[in-house]
Amino acid sequence: MTLPPEFALIARHFLPLAGEGALGLSDDAALLDVPPGRQLVLAADAMIAGVHFLPDDPPNTIGRKLLRVNLSDLAAMGAVPLGYLMTTAFRRGTTDDWIAGFVAGLAEDQRSFGLAALGGDTVTTPGPTCLSLTILGSVAPGRAIRRVGARPGDDIWVSGTIGDGALGLRVLRGELPDDAAGHLARRYRLPEPRLALGQAIAGVIHAGMDVSDGLVQDLGHLCRAAGCGAELDAAAVPLSPAAAALIAGDAALLPAILTGGDDYELLFTAAPTAAAAVQGASRAAAVPVTRIGRMVEGAPEVQVRGADGRVLTLTRGGWSHF
Repeated sequence: MTLPPEFALIARHFLPLAGEGALGLSDDAALLDVPPGRQLVLAADAMIAGVHFLPDDPPNTIGRKLLRVNLSDLAAMGAVPLGYLMTTAFRRGTTDDWIAGFVAGLAEDQRSFGLAALGGDTVTTPGPTCLSLTILGSVAPGRAIRRVGARPGDDIWVSGTIGDGALGLRVLRGELPDDAAGHLARRYRLPEPRLALGQAIAGVIHAGMDVSDGLVQDLGHLCRAAGCGAELDAAAVPLSPAAAALIAGDAALLPAILTGGDDYELLFTAAPTAAAAVQGASRAAAVPVTRIGRMVEGAPEVQVRGADGRVLTLTRGGWSHF
C-alpha cells in the first residue's frame, strides 16, 4: 500500500532520527522511561525563517541550531538530554533536498549530544517556515539550576564569549566583515550549548540561565527573580578575537555586544567564596568562565559601567519576541 505523502516524507527523512521511545513513529505519542531518582526537565523553543534564521542559511545549520538552542535551555538547568519532540511547518514548495539537509544537521548533532527524536508533527504552511522543538532532559532532585536565588554580594559570571551571535548576524547581512575563519557567522548559525558546564556548576551557584535575548536583558531577569540589582562591568565582558577586533575599530558596537542576543552562553551568580569551585567546574567542563560584575542591594535593574566607572546608557536591553 502506498503511503500518503506526509507519512512517506516522515518515513523517508524523520524515521532515521527516531529513538527507542519513539515507537518507530507509528503511534500517536512516545513512551519515555525517566531514569530512576531523576526529575524530568522540559523546554521548548521555536524558530521562524526571517526572524530566527536567515532564509538562505544552509538547511543543515538550521537543523543544528534548532536542536542547540533547546539544548542550551537544558544546560541552563544543569540537565542531561533525553530526547526531543519536533513540529515542522515547512513553507509550501520546500524541496525534498532542503528537508534532507535539515535532517542531516539534526542527525549530526544527535550523535554529538547523545539524544534522539521521540516524535512530533510535520505540516506545510503558505507563510514562512516555522520550526518548533520541545526538549526533554533529566536532573537530580533539588539540583536544577533556577533563575531565582541570586543574592546581593554574589559575583556574576558568564561562560565563553559574548556578542559573537549578534555580530555574526550583521556579518551575514553584509553589514560587517568577519575574520578569515568565519568565526562570527558560525557562532550565529551554530551556538554551543554548555551542557557540561551547566551540570558541573549545579549545586555550586545560586542562580543561572542562558543568554539568548541579550546579556543585559537576561541579567535583568535574574535581578527581578532575586529582587535585587546588578552592576555589570562592560570592560570585563569576554570577547572573542574576532569581536574584539571589530569593537577596536568601532566602539559604537559595544551596545550591540551587550544587548544583541544569540549568545547561548551561561550567565550565573555565585558567592565570592565559591570562586574556586566555579573555576574548577570551568576546567572540568573545558569551558572558560569570566567574572563580569556583582549583584547589589536595590531596585531589580542592571547598571552597566564602562572602563571609567561611569554608568552607560543603553537604548535597549535586548531582543523582544513581540
